[in-house]
Amino acid sequence: MKKIGLFYLAVRNIRRKLFRTLSIVLSVAVVAGTLFSATMVIYSVKKSIRVGTERLGADILVVPEKYEAAARTALVTGEPSTFYMDRSVLDKVAKVEGVDKVSPQVFIQSSSFTCCYQGNALLVGFDPATDFSVTSWLSDFSIKKFGDNDIIVGRQIPSMTGRTINFYGHSFNVVGTLAQTGMNFLDNAAFMTMDAAYKMAEESGKKAMKTITVTPDQISTVLVKVSDGYTPQRVAVKINYAVPGVKAIASDEVISTVKAQLSKLFTYLFTIGGIVWVMALLLIAVVFSMIVNERQREIGLFRAMGAKKGFMFKLLVTEASLLTTAGGIAGVTFGAILVVSFKNLITAELNVPYLWPSWTFTLSLLVGCILVSMVTGVLAALYPAVMSARMEPYNAIRKGE
Repeated sequence: MKKIGLFYLAVRNIRRKLFRTLSIVLSVAVVAGTLFSATMVIYSVKKSIRVGTERLGADILVVPEKYEAAARTALVTGEPSTFYMDRSVLDKVAKVEGVDKVSPQVFIQSSSFTCCYQGNALLVGFDPATDFSVTSWLSDFSIKKFGDNDIIVGRQIPSMTGRTINFYGHSFNVVGTLAQTGMNFLDNAAFMTMDAAYKMAEESGKKAMKTITVTPDQISTVLVKVSDGYTPQRVAVKINYAVPGVKAIASDEVISTVKAQLSKLFTYLFTIGGIVWVMALLLIAVVFSMIVNERQREIGLFRAMGAKKGFMFKLLVTEASLLTTAGGIAGVTFGAILVVSFKNLITAELNVPYLWPSWTFTLSLLVGCILVSMVTGVLAALYPAVMSARMEPYNAIRKGE
């Protein structure tokens, strides 16, 4: 005679009431999907901001005062924006108390004409003599010297190291491609020397269909390194006071703004998730209490045939675990599809960058969400399972008739 196992009985019992089974699975799936997708988005945006800020390397960015909003948007979302101020700002910022290093950059938006790279890229000119940002990347590409015809491109620009790329009729040698950061300010940008940028602008009237109007006495931003013992916020205030017509933006301020946006989203999502989780827990507990009442005769017969109290307890806990685990798997699967499908919409609506997390983190999160789902089933079924185990065979059979 074939032995009937605990798992087999649990599956057969689950199949009996299809609507009830689907209701439990769906409620748990909503919890698991919300938990997974919310955590993925929050972690990914935070990682992108951290990586992008580390890559940028500046404590403060000084921009023209009326372009503060455009500069913040460019930093966070990477939307190319060009603005200029007089180069004399550089020396004025350098004299402010608490400023350790300064370096200028100039921004030029790529052309969409056929003579040039197709795309809405940001061309960034930097000064190799004073730069502490771009030059720090050179070791990543085993480059000792960066020439005027060399260029480093972000991950979103379709070009490979060793090839050439054309901007405004000027050909550049691609000496390196940056790793993905999730911030378009870096991922969809190309970095060249300021001399090359000004030369490209000068020659654009002859070589390109669009003329660049920037001149060597203009810069777009000043990158600032703060001296030890000073905070970026404090030095930014000093710069704003000492240099009229500019706005000093501390990198921490940009991060704080994004974190504030994320904090609200995180609170909303997890509040909804917590409410649904409690409802799911109560639903499962009520459903399994009903199951115990419905199956009193069955439980009594099992006990009369020799089934121990522990067997009946394990049977109900196994049923609950299977249902909630299935709900967890369905939830994280749907959550993953949702995050992948609507990544661009999420970043556009939240106005934040997005960098995919590592496979290790994603896998750990998947397993964690499924485990939470399974534990939910175990917790919800504990009391009904104890009730079933305590039933006396004779009384259970009579009440179930």
